[in-house]
Amino acid sequence: MQQHYPSLERDAEGQGAPWRLLGCWDAAMLSDRKVWRQLRGTLRNAAQTPAAWDLTQAERFDHIAAQLLWYAWGGREPADLQASQAQRAILERVARFTPTDPLADPDDTWLKGFQKIGQLSLNGMTHAFKMLALVGQLLIDMLKVVRQPLRGPWHDFSAHLFRMGAQALPITALVGFLIGVVIAYLLALQLRQFGADAFIVNILGISLTRELGPLLAAILVAGRSGSAITAQIGVMRVNEELDAMRVMGIAHGFRLVLPRAMALAIAMPLVSLWTTLAALLGGIWASDFALGVSPAYFLESLPDAVNIANLWLGMAKSVVFGLAIALIGCHWGLWVQPNTESLGNGTTASVVTSITAVIVIDAVFAIIFRNVGF
Repeated sequence: MQQHYPSLERDAEGQGAPWRLLGCWDAAMLSDRKVWRQLRGTLRNAAQTPAAWDLTQAERFDHIAAQLLWYAWGGREPADLQASQAQRAILERVARFTPTDPLADPDDTWLKGFQKIGQLSLNGMTHAFKMLALVGQLLIDMLKVVRQPLRGPWHDFSAHLFRMGAQALPITALVGFLIGVVIAYLLALQLRQFGADAFIVNILGISLTRELGPLLAAILVAGRSGSAITAQIGVMRVNEELDAMRVMGIAHGFRLVLPRAMALAIAMPLVSLWTTLAALLGGIWASDFALGVSPAYFLESLPDAVNIANLWLGMAKSVVFGLAIALIGCHWGLWVQPNTESLGNGTTASVVTSITAVIVIDAVFAIIFRNVGF
């Protein structure tokens, strides 16, 4: 049986001429993108002119077609409508359950912009309150471990410490080494012009130990371990393991959040130190090659050029970086809904939020401790 594409026609211009629906008006035909583009403009123009509507010649009229017409009519039935009893029943159901008009331009009113901003603000406040609750629960769980250390989740802690710390050493060392090489080469181009080759020790030492080493390690761990934390907990949500834990009386914070936060808080300073050493090694090699600054001179001058307080400051803020990455990853993992789309969105949001939080925390540390180590 041949099926005809849906169309909207009018016999003559004028208020008395009705709009007629011809062809097959069902989901299969309307799902054709080319057909829908042609009908969309015609429906808009037809709805703007007061006229009668004749639906009796439409074949296979279903709820999809009824919804499109209802949107085009602006959510109200035309005064002069010719339709069969089945078509009227479909239109009545659509009128009862259809929300707003998707055919309308989303930017047609300035009010919708304010509504979107308000919705984003409410969502942000909701996430902020949940993060605050997660921090409070973490403190309570840490007190429980202090009071009863034998009941702590040490097996999970050791496993996460190995995955987030030891397994992250190769990639952080490689990236740190390359960053050190790049920075040293760029500095060499400038310092050579002023005959200040020896100052590359001061610049590389302070920048890598105080800022770039910890920050680079935190960004790498946020992309690597932060996403893994969210994905692990999110898969548990999809597989209904979190619901099973709640039924068995196992606290999510004590079993899921606490071991990951403890592991990253301990592993992050060590990874940061490792990355800083790798970056310094790359800087030493590039300085020797580009400026002729020997490794012996570099290592001999480094303790005098860099105050040890810079290293301690970098290690201290790495602990905060680790806690922030773990808490953000756990928060977005617990936020995931039991579907794969939400899992992907949660993982993406976790990485973006973690990196942003790391940069903000680093800026706060830089402002507060601006007089330390100089």
